[in-house]
Amino acid sequence: MNTTINAKTYESTAPRQVAFLGLGVMGYPMAGHLAMAGHTVTVYNRTATKSEALCAQLASTGRVKSAETPKLAAAGADIVFCCVGNDDDLRQVVLADTGALAGMEPGAIFVDHTTASANVARELDEAARARGLQFIDAPVSGGQAGAQNGLLTVMCGGDPSAFDVVKPVAMAFSRAFTLMGPSGAGQLTKMVNQICIAGLVQGLSEAIAFGQRAGLDMAQVLGVIGKGAAQSWQLDNRGPTMVQDQFDFGFAVDWMRKDLGLVLDEAKRNGARLPVTALVDQFYADVQQMGGGRWDTSSLIKRLK
Repeated sequence: MNTTINAKTYESTAPRQVAFLGLGVMGYPMAGHLAMAGHTVTVYNRTATKSEALCAQLASTGRVKSAETPKLAAAGADIVFCCVGNDDDLRQVVLADTGALAGMEPGAIFVDHTTASANVARELDEAARARGLQFIDAPVSGGQAGAQNGLLTVMCGGDPSAFDVVKPVAMAFSRAFTLMGPSGAGQLTKMVNQICIAGLVQGLSEAIAFGQRAGLDMAQVLGVIGKGAAQSWQLDNRGPTMVQDQFDFGFAVDWMRKDLGLVLDEAKRNGARLPVTALVDQFYADVQQMGGGRWDTSSLIKRLK
């Protein structure tokens, strides 16, 4: 795993005692930025070697230690941040006997950065309130690079008073940290984000494949159309690597399929019609069958070659 954590100019805020659960591609640098911004961080990860690696990497700060369980990591923390894989992982680290809620003190705030369902966000909000705690669902956008650079976009659902406490701390790893509404609104906003990305990447894949078959210099084409109405983050950042057939980085197809599954489940519940999203989800299934489950989402173009 890439363990890069790029320092930035951190906003001045009162140091907090925090915990961070889940040190994957996103969580590892996010936890690191909290320590580098001056907060004391206790970390937990199911694979302890990642916790040990972060503690060693940031030993000079004197502000990072590890714990053997989420409960022990959360003990004494003002804010507990979390970024794990899915709904089931989230329930395990939050609700189990050794989970975070069992160790948190009344008034503490749990902030979940996992891309999960809106239903589990509401479920955990209720569980937190029953213990005198507060919960914010706060999925992120910006990918691995955003996490490493401390420039994630974070979409939050929860109580405004809890949000106001968390925001200045979370700005250590964020460029934007925005309250979208009550519990679940953060997850729903992330679903909108993933719907947009799915359609954009498929359109970009078709455009590049078309241009290549037409014999165009696609690097030049992208440079030109990127200055007009076709410009997007995907075109600027993934277009050139798609032309070069490079996909061993970024946001994995497996993760995108998980996210789109959440989207399609929620659409069944609320009655939204998502024909393009459902189609692109099946295209990603094709990429998985090609062995590309860990390729970046821009690998949709591989189906067209």
